[in-house]
Amino acid sequence: MSAVGAPPKPVPVADERLANISLTARLLRRPEIGALLAAIVVAIFFWTQSSLFLQLDGIANWTDVASTIGIPAVMVALLMIGGEFDLSAGVMTGTAGLTLGVLATEVGLNIWLAIVLTLIGATAIGFANGYMVMKTKLPSFIVTLATFFILQGVNLGVTKLITDQVTVSGIDLAAGYSSANAIFGDSFTSHGFRITVLWWIAITLVATWVLTRTRTGNWIYGVGGDANAARNVGVPVARVKIGLFMATSFVCALTGIMVALRLASTQAGQGVGEEFQYIIAAVVGGCVLTGGFGSAVGAALGATIIGMAFIGIQFSGWNTDWRFLFLGVILLVAVLVNNYIRKRAEGARR
Repeated sequence: MSAVGAPPKPVPVADERLANISLTARLLRRPEIGALLAAIVVAIFFWTQSSLFLQLDGIANWTDVASTIGIPAVMVALLMIGGEFDLSAGVMTGTAGLTLGVLATEVGLNIWLAIVLTLIGATAIGFANGYMVMKTKLPSFIVTLATFFILQGVNLGVTKLITDQVTVSGIDLAAGYSSANAIFGDSFTSHGFRITVLWWIAITLVATWVLTRTRTGNWIYGVGGDANAARNVGVPVARVKIGLFMATSFVCALTGIMVALRLASTQAGQGVGEEFQYIIAAVVGGCVLTGGFGSAVGAALGATIIGMAFIGIQFSGWNTDWRFLFLGVILLVAVLVNNYIRKRAEGARR
């Protein structure tokens, strides 16, 4: 018999921080839930305007646009989760296309060697961005804005110096073009689905795996949430952030290569201003400007919404000038809805 007055055995309980949170609240806390709901609404809206919108030919059109925005947007999202910006992301796509074109047409390199050298150069620029941010402690907004103008000037000046015009054409005449185009720029179905869609899906899946299943993913969230606290527990903050800048430049350059191969030409103004579309896609997908929150899937959904909007406006017979108004409205509404959902979810206990 147990002694009289002995204390009862403790009863194990679940973590009180999780025990009273419903499944609905947990779902609402996901950063991409707002973008998913918005994508459904936008798809239904444009389908009511044009039945072609959700047919295979129509889907091929807007996934094409979404993929060339979504591939860079996914990496921009990871960089934003890590607490940084890259305003040179858009112009980097143009720089990569021009570099590829000049190496293949003016220097006479095999297209595959030109691709490798282009990607190495872009990654080096990403390293320079990250190194400058970490060593100077300047905001990444300022550093990458400077890179934006430098690349824009180089794109225009060097292209005119070498070709005496602002475009580089004849990429399809370079050795190795057919095989490279088959992997990076061609379509793969009779409905016109582009290979970039498969790249977009693959990069989104890899980025999601990194964020949710690896130590590096934890580090990315940590340095974005509180870099000092992350550093104090042993996270290599500088290495993580420089790596994110390098990966962002690499993926943006890859996108520029895809576009250049598809069109078999490129121009000096390619990609200028597209960095805002990448940021919009990331923010619509649940990323916050202060870092530490967001997802790759959310950025991909944000790009999907932009792609649907751009093509949906055309299918509806509207003036395409309205698409930029639509972008601004999407951005504002998405931020408001995401904040509302997150606050409601954080307050939900049942």
